[in-house]
Amino acid sequence: MTSCRIILALLAAFLTLAAAPARATDSHEYAKDEYAVIRDGLAPNKRMSLASHGDGEGNENFHVWLMAEPAHRRIVRLPGIGPDGILDTGPNAYRTTWALDSRHVAVNYRSDRHVLELNLYSVEHGRALPISGPSLFKDVTSRNVGEDEHFGHRVSTIEWTGTRRFRLREHHLFQTSNMNFTRLLGAYGKLAQKLDDGRSMVEFSAEADCVLISGHRYRIVDLRVGKFDK
Repeated sequence: MTSCRIILALLAAFLTLAAAPARATDSHEYAKDEYAVIRDGLAPNKRMSLASHGDGEGNENFHVWLMAEPAHRRIVRLPGIGPDGILDTGPNAYRTTWALDSRHVAVNYRSDRHVLELNLYSVEHGRALPISGPSLFKDVTSRNVGEDEHFGHRVSTIEWTGTRRFRLREHHLFQTSNMNFTRLLGAYGKLAQKLDDGRSMVEFSAEADCVLISGHRYRIVDLRVGKFDK
């Protein structure tokens, strides 16, 4: 199997988990007052939604907004999404995962064709505040991704298991010339292929139960090996 086929096969499998298809750029030209509810954007309490809007063609002034429902009135735009660092502008390219109490929400979107980003927010008093926490990769390796460890793809998703608890999953495919990289990952890594130029393609898979804590952060409660492509 070629490296390209491995990337596409793994990406298709992981994006199926995220309910986001691997496809070409999804572009949408918005009308002046058009704020389109993104996928699964209506909150469980039906009093809020997330909607996307942009000006003109391309990514010009593109943002995702917290909206008041049923009036569909703008409240505030979500920090960290657009107009830079996004691939798509179509509302269906953005996927929302609300906590049942409508106080926390996650948004998946693509920053590159093979990179699915995950932003997590706390929604309170008319504000959408980013929630930060450790990546599973860093928790496993005690370091950030190195300069020689290039992403073939990167996918992060969550599943809410309570109003303040969620399951975080990370599935990454790396291209690297670091001969010790697979060993560094331990049980969380799997050699996918050795390339002719001496580099290797290495899969990383982890999942963790996480809990929200004060200061708009989360911590990892239980980390374990995730599923690998067969």
